[in-house]
Amino acid sequence: MSKSAIVIGAGIVGLATARALSEKEYSVTVFERNEKAVGASIRNFGMVWPIGQPLGKLYERAMRSRAIWKQSAEEGNIWFDEAGSLLNVYHDDELAVIEEFVAINQGHRECAILTKTQTTEKSPATNPKGLKASLWSPTELIVDPREAIEKLPAYLTSKYGIQFHFNKAISRIESLKAYSGREVYEADLIVVCSGADFETLYPEVFSASGITKCKLQMLRTIAQDDDWKIGPALSGGLTLTHYGAFDACSSLAALKARVEKEMPEYVKWGIHVMISQNGLTEITIGDSHEYGLVHDPFDRDEINQLIMYYLHKFTQIQNLEIGQTWNGIYPKLKGKTEFVTSPEGGVTIINGLSGAGMTLSFGLAEEVVAGL
Repeated sequence: MSKSAIVIGAGIVGLATARALSEKEYSVTVFERNEKAVGASIRNFGMVWPIGQPLGKLYERAMRSRAIWKQSAEEGNIWFDEAGSLLNVYHDDELAVIEEFVAINQGHRECAILTKTQTTEKSPATNPKGLKASLWSPTELIVDPREAIEKLPAYLTSKYGIQFHFNKAISRIESLKAYSGREVYEADLIVVCSGADFETLYPEVFSASGITKCKLQMLRTIAQDDDWKIGPALSGGLTLTHYGAFDACSSLAALKARVEKEMPEYVKWGIHVMISQNGLTEITIGDSHEYGLVHDPFDRDEINQLIMYYLHKFTQIQNLEIGQTWNGIYPKLKGKTEFVTSPEGGVTIINGLSGAGMTLSFGLAEEVVAGL
């Protein structure tokens, strides 16, 4: 007899969970309060970013997610680019970190130090002035999150028969029943995969979880002239201070100390700068990190100016005319990469992926479903 499951939320965590449940032969129905996902899942770089994950469970989860992203994009006619990434460095302390990183990861993941010439050959968008070297990784995959998150439901319906109910908010869960107004839906399993719905459905659990929220600011250029491409996704030395993969490097402490002394405003707003390019050749630029349960809904021009100022240090973009700016908010649980709990029998909450949803969700969903 077929098992049934309800998934609440059609962002990347919900979509990944629906897929994982279907692979385990559940009959899955997804409820999304909006006509399409409009939260953090579409307000990001579209980067699947294994290079940022520490060796072990998280790196393996990221690589599994990457494989699922590639398969889903190929089968679902979703644009993607196995672009890889370059992290360009211009200071001796940054160079020390990437050299140590490559040494630590030798034999465990693909990455290498490239010379100035090798770097500029890979990316015409690299600023050669003062460039010392770069950290090259071939594993990073890029999607356009706006296209991908919108197209994945149709793909999942076609492949697995998953049913989607958009514009339908679930307001209460009780005894494996999900309530939307007067309508009631039953299942053998319910998985809550939306930050906003989690906070509404289980306020006590949310309050006790320790989850806070992170607001980010991002920008996107108009399409580049003559189909100009940046090549790999690009980042600068500040990115070394942001991702957990680099915490294994003892040389990181000296870099962080310099950044705190010389760039306090970047530390204040949690700014590190990266860029990715979509299939339309638009370039996404970001980002910042402000933490708290409530955020100012308005963007700070100061933050965008700091991002753009640092961008010029490691890139030379053909056309930097900005077409869009925005902010996004995602749940963050300090010291952890996910929050998974069961507030009542048959109900599971998956939340708190801390800004790594595109990189980790598909792999995490398989792990969680395997344990249900």
